[in-house]
Formats: sequence, C-alpha cells, structure tokens
Amino acid sequence: MTDFENAINVMTDLFSKDYQFALATCDNNIPSLRFVDTYFDGYAFYIVTYALSQKVRDIAGNSNVSLYSRRMYSFSGIADNIGHPLMPVNAQIRDTLTKAFEPWYFMHNDESDSNMCYLKIQPATGFFHKDGTGDRKSVV
Repeated sequence: MTDFENAINVMTDLFSKDYQFALATCDNNIPSLRFVDTYFDGYAFYIVTYALSQKVRDIAGNSNVSLYSRRMYSFSGIADNIGHPLMPVNAQIRDTLTKAFEPWYFMHNDESDSNMCYLKIQPATGFFHKDGTGDRKSVV
C-alpha cells in the first residue's frame, strides 16, 4: 500500500462520520473561524450549510480554507460550493450525508429552501494521527 493509500484509509477511518472541525476562511485578509460538522467521503470533506452564510460568501471570494479539530487534526485545502442537495449531481453525497447526520439533518435543514447547499473541501495538506503515530501529509 502506498503512503497516499494509507493516508486515505486512516482519514476514512477517522473522519467518515459526523466530525466537528473549526473551519477557517478569509475575507479581505480578515480571518474568520467557526465550528462545523463535516463528513469525509473518499477524498474530500463535506459540510451542509446555507449559501447566504458568511462562510460561503468568504469561500466565494477566497477558496483557500483550513480545518482544525480539538484533537489537533488539521487540514488546508480548497473549498467549493457544489450546490443544492437536491441537484442530481449531489444525489449520492446527499444520501451519505443524510445518513451520517441523521440525528439532526432534517431538523436543521430545509431542502425546500433554494439557498441550502453543500461545501466540498478538497484537502491538499494535513496533520492527523492514529494509534500514537502522526505526520504532516500531502493528501492530494
């Protein structure tokens, strides 16, 4: 198994569930930080959010973001608003996210609202650890 494959396997084991990170964005060189629920699916993190939120507006102007967790996991990468959950292209990830976030997904999200959206964060670098071993990795 290559280092890349091993990294993806560890990330899948750690983050393919409802996992909270602090998401850092930047607008006009002013950073902003907020906690978000994420789900790692294959090669990217996904966030359920609202198109008019400050984080989505920040990302529209500067797609470079960082994620940081209380367990000292950190990632930097590129974020993209991939659109409304009911878009056909989002059908598979919607199915995954509604299951992963099942306790709260429909209580806190109104899919009839055209401003509901998903963010996809493609990590470029990250630090994560498992079983006492950690290393900064390039994950793309």
